[in-house]
Amino acid sequence: MTWVKVCGITSEHDAATAVEAGADALGFVLADFSPRYVDVDRARSLMDGLPVLRILVTAHATPSELVEAAMETGADGVQPHGRHKQNAAAAGAAAGLLVLHPLRMGSGDESPDSIPGGQIPLLDTAHPELLGGTGVTFDWSLIDSSDRRFVLSGGLGPHNVMEAVRSVSPWGVDASSGLESAPGVKDPGKVADFVARAKGT
Repeated sequence: MTWVKVCGITSEHDAATAVEAGADALGFVLADFSPRYVDVDRARSLMDGLPVLRILVTAHATPSELVEAAMETGADGVQPHGRHKQNAAAAGAAAGLLVLHPLRMGSGDESPDSIPGGQIPLLDTAHPELLGGTGVTFDWSLIDSSDRRFVLSGGLGPHNVMEAVRSVSPWGVDASSGLESAPGVKDPGKVADFVARAKGT
Protein backbone atom coordinates (compact mmCIF):
# COMPACT_ATOMS: atom_id res chain seq x y z
CA MET A 1 0.00 0.00 0.00
CA THR A 2 1.34 3.43 -0.93
CA TRP A 3 2.80 5.59 1.83
CA VAL A 4 1.19 9.05 1.90
CA LYS A 5 2.50 12.38 3.17
CA VAL A 6 0.28 15.45 3.42
CA CYS A 7 2.54 18.50 3.48
CA GLY A 8 2.13 22.13 4.44
CA ILE A 9 0.11 21.64 7.62
CA THR A 10 -0.61 24.97 9.34
CA SER A 11 -3.46 24.24 11.77
CA GLU A 12 -4.67 21.65 14.24
CA HIS A 13 -7.79 21.18 12.13
CA ASP A 14 -5.78 20.33 9.03
CA ALA A 15 -3.53 17.98 11.00
CA ALA A 16 -6.56 16.15 12.40
CA THR A 17 -8.14 16.00 8.95
CA ALA A 18 -5.07 14.37 7.43
CA VAL A 19 -4.67 11.89 10.29
CA GLU A 20 -8.34 10.92 10.11
CA ALA A 21 -8.01 10.43 6.35
CA GLY A 22 -5.25 7.89 6.93
CA ALA A 23 -2.09 9.83 6.00
CA ASP A 24 1.15 8.19 7.14
CA ALA A 25 3.08 11.45 7.56
CA LEU A 26 2.48 15.18 7.83
CA GLY A 27 4.87 17.90 6.67
CA PHE A 28 5.53 21.22 8.43
CA VAL A 29 7.27 23.96 6.45
CA LEU A 30 9.87 26.12 8.23
CA ALA A 31 10.66 28.21 5.13
CA ASP A 32 9.45 31.74 5.95
CA PHE A 33 8.77 32.65 2.32
CA SER A 34 6.16 29.91 1.95
CA PRO A 35 2.41 30.54 2.41
CA ARG A 36 2.52 27.33 4.48
CA TYR A 37 5.20 28.62 6.85
CA VAL A 38 5.11 27.81 10.54
CA ASP A 39 7.87 28.73 12.97
CA VAL A 40 9.59 26.24 15.27
CA ASP A 41 7.29 26.94 18.22
CA ARG A 42 4.17 26.54 16.09
CA ALA A 43 5.52 23.39 14.47
CA ARG A 44 6.21 21.89 17.90
CA SER A 45 2.67 22.71 19.03
CA LEU A 46 1.10 21.24 15.89
CA MET A 47 3.21 18.07 16.08
CA ASP A 48 2.49 17.37 19.72
CA GLY A 49 0.75 14.05 20.17
CA LEU A 50 0.24 13.27 16.48
CA PRO A 51 0.08 9.50 15.84
CA VAL A 52 1.83 9.74 12.44
CA LEU A 53 5.32 10.64 11.23
CA ARG A 54 6.10 14.34 11.55
CA ILE A 55 8.41 15.75 8.88
CA LEU A 56 10.14 19.17 8.99
CA VAL A 57 10.55 20.80 5.57
CA THR A 58 13.40 23.32 5.53
CA ALA A 59 15.05 25.70 3.06
CA HIS A 60 18.77 26.46 3.14
CA ALA A 61 19.14 25.11 6.69
CA THR A 62 22.66 24.20 7.71
CA PRO A 63 23.23 20.73 9.15
CA SER A 64 23.29 22.05 12.71
CA GLU A 65 20.18 24.20 12.15
CA LEU A 66 18.31 21.23 10.72
CA VAL A 67 19.11 18.89 13.59
CA GLU A 68 18.45 21.58 16.19
CA ALA A 69 15.01 22.32 14.69
CA ALA A 70 14.16 18.62 14.65
CA MET A 71 15.17 18.23 18.28
CA GLU A 72 13.22 21.35 19.33
CA THR A 73 10.03 20.27 17.61
CA GLY A 74 10.19 16.53 18.23
CA ALA A 75 10.09 15.80 14.49
CA ASP A 76 10.53 12.25 13.26
CA GLY A 77 12.02 13.24 9.93
CA VAL A 78 13.37 16.04 7.76
CA GLN A 79 13.14 17.18 4.15
CA PRO A 80 15.96 19.68 3.49
CA HIS A 81 15.85 21.87 0.37
CA GLY A 82 18.30 24.39 -1.07
CA ARG A 83 21.85 25.17 -0.05
CA HIS A 84 23.46 22.66 2.31
CA LYS A 85 20.93 20.02 1.22
CA GLN A 86 23.37 17.11 0.96
CA ASN A 87 25.16 17.89 4.22
CA ALA A 88 21.93 18.65 6.06
CA ALA A 89 20.40 15.38 4.85
CA ALA A 90 23.48 13.48 6.03
CA ALA A 91 23.28 15.18 9.42
CA GLY A 92 19.61 14.29 9.72
CA ALA A 93 20.32 10.65 8.92
CA ALA A 94 23.19 10.57 11.42
CA ALA A 95 20.81 11.91 14.07
CA GLY A 96 18.49 8.96 13.45
CA LEU A 97 15.82 10.92 11.58
CA LEU A 98 13.88 9.77 8.53
CA VAL A 99 15.30 11.74 5.61
CA LEU A 100 13.36 12.63 2.48
CA HIS A 101 16.06 13.87 0.07
CA PRO A 102 14.49 16.18 -2.56
CA LEU A 103 15.55 15.82 -6.19
CA ARG A 104 14.50 18.45 -8.73
CA MET A 105 13.68 16.30 -11.72
CA GLY A 106 14.87 17.64 -15.05
CA SER A 107 17.34 20.06 -13.45
CA GLY A 108 20.46 17.93 -13.68
CA ASP A 109 20.18 17.28 -9.94
CA GLU A 110 21.39 13.99 -8.51
CA SER A 111 19.80 10.76 -9.62
CA PRO A 112 17.88 8.67 -7.09
CA ASP A 113 20.65 6.07 -7.12
CA SER A 114 23.19 8.70 -6.01
CA ILE A 115 21.35 9.33 -2.74
CA PRO A 116 22.82 7.51 0.29
CA GLY A 117 21.02 4.31 1.17
CA GLY A 118 19.74 5.59 4.51
CA GLN A 119 17.78 8.37 2.78
CA ILE A 120 14.64 8.27 0.64
CA PRO A 121 14.69 10.22 -2.65
CA LEU A 122 11.75 12.60 -3.02
CA LEU A 123 11.24 13.37 -6.70
CA ASP A 124 9.84 16.86 -7.27
CA THR A 125 9.39 19.29 -10.16
CA ALA A 126 12.34 21.50 -11.08
CA HIS A 127 11.61 25.24 -11.12
CA PRO A 128 14.01 28.13 -11.85
CA GLU A 129 12.94 30.04 -8.72
CA LEU A 130 11.05 27.71 -6.38
CA LEU A 131 12.65 25.00 -4.27
CA GLY A 132 9.44 22.96 -4.19
CA GLY A 133 5.70 23.32 -3.86
CA THR A 134 5.28 24.22 -7.51
CA GLY A 135 1.93 22.50 -7.89
CA VAL A 136 3.12 21.25 -11.27
CA THR A 137 3.88 17.69 -12.35
CA PHE A 138 7.10 16.75 -14.12
CA ASP A 139 7.56 14.25 -16.94
CA TRP A 140 7.31 10.93 -15.12
CA SER A 141 9.27 9.25 -17.92
CA LEU A 142 12.34 10.91 -16.33
CA ILE A 143 12.08 8.35 -13.54
CA ASP A 144 14.44 5.50 -14.31
CA SER A 145 13.66 1.85 -13.75
CA SER A 146 15.62 1.63 -10.50
CA ASP A 147 14.16 -0.72 -7.92
CA ARG A 148 14.94 1.82 -5.21
CA ARG A 149 11.98 3.10 -3.22
CA PHE A 150 11.13 6.77 -3.72
CA VAL A 151 8.46 9.34 -2.90
CA LEU A 152 6.74 11.08 -5.82
CA SER A 153 5.83 14.75 -5.44
CA GLY A 154 5.02 17.71 -7.67
CA GLY A 155 1.50 18.62 -8.75
CA LEU A 156 -0.21 15.61 -7.22
CA GLY A 157 -3.82 15.65 -6.08
CA PRO A 158 -6.97 13.54 -6.09
CA HIS A 159 -7.28 14.00 -9.86
CA ASN A 160 -4.01 12.27 -10.79
CA VAL A 161 -2.61 10.28 -7.86
CA MET A 162 -4.15 6.99 -9.04
CA GLU A 163 -2.54 7.47 -12.46
CA ALA A 164 0.78 8.28 -10.79
CA VAL A 165 0.69 5.15 -8.64
CA ARG A 166 -0.19 2.99 -11.66
CA SER A 167 2.38 4.62 -13.93
CA VAL A 168 5.54 4.75 -11.82
CA SER A 169 4.78 2.61 -8.73
CA PRO A 170 6.25 4.99 -6.14
CA TRP A 171 6.84 3.76 -2.62
CA GLY A 172 5.18 6.96 -1.44
CA VAL A 173 3.42 10.11 -2.62
CA ASP A 174 3.48 13.65 -1.25
CA ALA A 175 1.05 16.52 -1.88
CA SER A 176 0.37 19.99 -0.55
CA SER A 177 -1.08 22.71 -2.79
CA GLY A 178 -3.23 20.19 -4.68
CA LEU A 179 -5.09 19.47 -1.45
CA GLU A 180 -5.98 23.06 -0.57
CA SER A 181 -8.98 25.38 -0.72
CA ALA A 182 -6.62 28.37 -0.28
CA PRO A 183 -2.84 28.65 0.18
CA GLY A 184 -2.02 27.01 3.49
CA VAL A 185 -5.59 25.78 4.11
CA LYS A 186 -6.37 22.12 3.42
CA ASP A 187 -9.67 21.02 1.88
CA PRO A 188 -10.94 18.02 3.90
CA GLY A 189 -12.61 16.42 0.89
CA LYS A 190 -9.48 16.68 -1.25
CA VAL A 191 -7.30 15.30 1.53
CA ALA A 192 -9.60 12.32 2.09
CA ASP A 193 -9.90 11.61 -1.65
CA PHE A 194 -6.13 11.89 -2.16
CA VAL A 195 -5.28 9.45 0.62
CA ALA A 196 -7.97 6.96 -0.40
CA ARG A 197 -7.02 7.02 -4.08
CA ALA A 198 -3.30 6.79 -3.33
CA LYS A 199 -3.86 3.75 -1.16
CA GLY A 200 -6.50 2.22 -3.39
CA THR A 201 -9.08 2.11 -0.62
